[in-house]
Amino acid sequence: MRNNEASRPLILGISGASGLIYAVRALKFLLEADYPIELVATKSTYLVWQAEEGIRMPPEPMQQEKFWRQQCGVEAGGKLTCHPWGDVGANIASGSFRTIGMLIMPCSMSTVGKLAAGLSSDLLERAADVQLKEGRKLVIVPRETPLSLIHLRNLTALAEAGTRIVPAIPAWYHNPKTIEDLVDFVVARALDQLDIDCVPLDRWKEG
Repeated sequence: MRNNEASRPLILGISGASGLIYAVRALKFLLEADYPIELVATKSTYLVWQAEEGIRMPPEPMQQEKFWRQQCGVEAGGKLTCHPWGDVGANIASGSFRTIGMLIMPCSMSTVGKLAAGLSSDLLERAADVQLKEGRKLVIVPRETPLSLIHLRNLTALAEAGTRIVPAIPAWYHNPKTIEDLVDFVVARALDQLDIDCVPLDRWKEG
């Protein structure tokens, strides 16, 4: 891969916010670029999948790996390890497990609130808390509107702690033609925060 951190995995956290297509597209590009991924989805993600897609997400890790690969259309590519949401004894719950950082995409306001308060009620929250305490990169993609004062204060607390916040707001200067084009812009900007460039994107050109 691209640098001396190539063997370290990226943690992809998926919370129960609307817009799971963001996670699917991010996973697609990361696996195609051969990044090792440690994936954890929250309990509420199961409900959102059922509501938005009419699809049941399997709870078993091996079945989840197959599920996510099917959703993003990448059967091979990088190593994908899926974790049950409640397994707080997993490797990603420990600061001694080295990573290149963590991306939570999409990130619900409930997750934002718990992280801002230092609470860890499941594996995703624990893994994110570990990134903060170890001084590693944590990137969140909140998908909510409008934002209340409580939301803004929680996001500010996370930003002050070093979290990079990339709202799910697409741009139009790259002349998007499809929903995927709009989604991919946000995915690319989120991965930029981790120094990962694996999304084919027409970036801003002067003139």
